[in-house]
Amino acid sequence: MSMKQKRNVNLWLITVIGVIFLIIGFGFYRDLSANGEETYKGLKLFSDVIELVEKNYVDPVDSKQMIEQAIQGMVHSLDPHSSLLPPDDFKELQIDTQGKFTGIGVSITMRNGFVTVVSPIEGTPAYKAGVKAGDIIVKVDGKPTNELRHAVKMIRGPKGTEVVVTIKRKGVSEPIDIKLIRDVIPVESVRAIVLKPGYGYIWITNFRDNTTDDVVTELKRLESGKTPLKGLILDLRDNPGGLLNQSIKISDLFLEKGDILSIKGRLKQNTQIFKAKANSTDRSFPMVVLINGGSASASEIVAGALQDHKRALILGTPSFGKGSVQTVEPLRDGYGLKLTIARYYTPSGRSIQAKGIEPDIIVNQRFIEKDETSDGDRKIREKDLKNHLEAIPE
Repeated sequence: MSMKQKRNVNLWLITVIGVIFLIIGFGFYRDLSANGEETYKGLKLFSDVIELVEKNYVDPVDSKQMIEQAIQGMVHSLDPHSSLLPPDDFKELQIDTQGKFTGIGVSITMRNGFVTVVSPIEGTPAYKAGVKAGDIIVKVDGKPTNELRHAVKMIRGPKGTEVVVTIKRKGVSEPIDIKLIRDVIPVESVRAIVLKPGYGYIWITNFRDNTTDDVVTELKRLESGKTPLKGLILDLRDNPGGLLNQSIKISDLFLEKGDILSIKGRLKQNTQIFKAKANSTDRSFPMVVLINGGSASASEIVAGALQDHKRALILGTPSFGKGSVQTVEPLRDGYGLKLTIARYYTPSGRSIQAKGIEPDIIVNQRFIEKDETSDGDRKIREKDLKNHLEAIPE
């Protein structure tokens, strides 16, 4: 059998394994001086409204809160990913990209309007107490959870303190109160296993400061087995993204040359092309990348780069479609501003904004116990968000 035939056989095998995994479900820049007079008139109008509301509104008002909400509304009107970050939210964002936090150890999301457990983190208080994927967190310390960020704030707290989480579980008629003691939770964004000799699986849940280092560690472990690595599944399903530099580095692990990504903004400093560099380790084995409607931002950068270079077969359903880049600028008094500064393009010049990455092979994810006709991957995507940016061809 020729080397080319062997490679095709390996790619076929890793593709089949990937199908099985899918089916079972395994700086604020604005030139105010450009239109100074109009800007001044607008600010004066804003000041007049604040003054009238303070003096005449039927109830007393908090001027600071009104101004904060006004700024938030202004920034949100630009696109769904730009926002004013109050001090607590700014700190939470910084924690989210680092290696640990203090809490109970659950990954949560909003599902059908409820704060829902995606999964408990192995070895954490929540995991040991029996919190399960799919549990709905209805209260924390007796207070209702009606918004994701608010729920996160209530769940997190100093190490050693007690928190009572009230959950609603499928098949259980009454809510369950679970008493937990908060602890330091290590954030693992990478997990890996050997599927069978020579075939590996790496799952990246998000892109944090240490994600590339963790992927390299797992790759070395997979490559050091008795059987050489013949194929790899890279799972990016439900990966919401994270740090841009980490997505570039992850892509570069599997590419030897060419563009990885180009970003283009209104300002020159926000326009850049990222290129791959030759690797010291040969990683030319066949790859399959798994994506779905929850794969966004940095995960789409990786999938798009590997797809355009024909380095990996993309398997799953269309990704979220977030083709924009945000920067976070610190402001006074502990505030931060997350602002969209550029659109990004895959190596072939594709903008995936509000479109997403189209898989080479469409495979819908579903749970085996669900009805065969159920839509296993209907998620909200970028194009469904209010004020989403339009794609602009390169």
